[in-house]
Amino acid sequence: MILRVRLALILVLLVAMTILLLPVQILAIRLHNPFRRRLPNLWHRIASRLIGLKVNVHGEPARHDGIGVLIAANHVSWLDIVALGAAAPVSFIAKHEVAGWPGVSVLAKLQETLFIERAKRGKAGEQAEKIRQRLADGDVMVLFAEGTTSDGNFLLPFKSALFGAVGVRAGNEESASREPVHVQPVAIVYTHHHGIPMGRYGRPVAAWPGDVELGPHVAGVLAAGAIDVSILFGDPIVATDMPNRKALALACESAIRDMASSALLGRIPPSHGR
Repeated sequence: MILRVRLALILVLLVAMTILLLPVQILAIRLHNPFRRRLPNLWHRIASRLIGLKVNVHGEPARHDGIGVLIAANHVSWLDIVALGAAAPVSFIAKHEVAGWPGVSVLAKLQETLFIERAKRGKAGEQAEKIRQRLADGDVMVLFAEGTTSDGNFLLPFKSALFGAVGVRAGNEESASREPVHVQPVAIVYTHHHGIPMGRYGRPVAAWPGDVELGPHVAGVLAAGAIDVSILFGDPIVATDMPNRKALALACESAIRDMASSALLGRIPPSHGR
């Protein structure tokens, strides 16, 4: 009974907060006001506290005047959205199907999520151009490079197709007319539950593999509460320093793998909570 009341209270508060902030965010998007990036960051900070997610940030988000940053991150759970959204003002690159998910699609659109069709290889160039446009507008875009969620213990191979949005060869005529884009590797690691290290077999409390239904997993996370997640910002990579998109994807994968391994072993620098 107490658990049901808690879940209902969390849901009511999240809905109330969304309704309160929704008209402000819609207006900010229509006016193209910079506040449109900060409001979702505030929403995620409050939401993370309500659901019991402690976000520990290590390092700093890259900042470059005049052009956005592409964040390449691993993907463990739907919680990644809340954790990264609380850690920095970002927008996400999501699969096209998310645009049709009830409730979730509204929140995604309010955060100016860019929906893409990963399965259609013929559209890779068109979709990469949309990412370039957002970066040119100064947005910080998050690309979950594995293309799906993992179990939180191991990284899946990174898909390189969308790195083509920034990974043009140095000296190429196309890249010469563009500002160099910075790509920042970011590792997302779920580390503790109620202050106790999760370990390999405890990580499914947070991890959301693709074969698990979203609704029951959300309810399970809210019921579990008190989850710690570490967000580790790596050193930015200048895209035009890399020979091609595959090399860029591999460099990001290697950096994230190293950071995630350090976090799982408890060998990470002090954090500042969000």
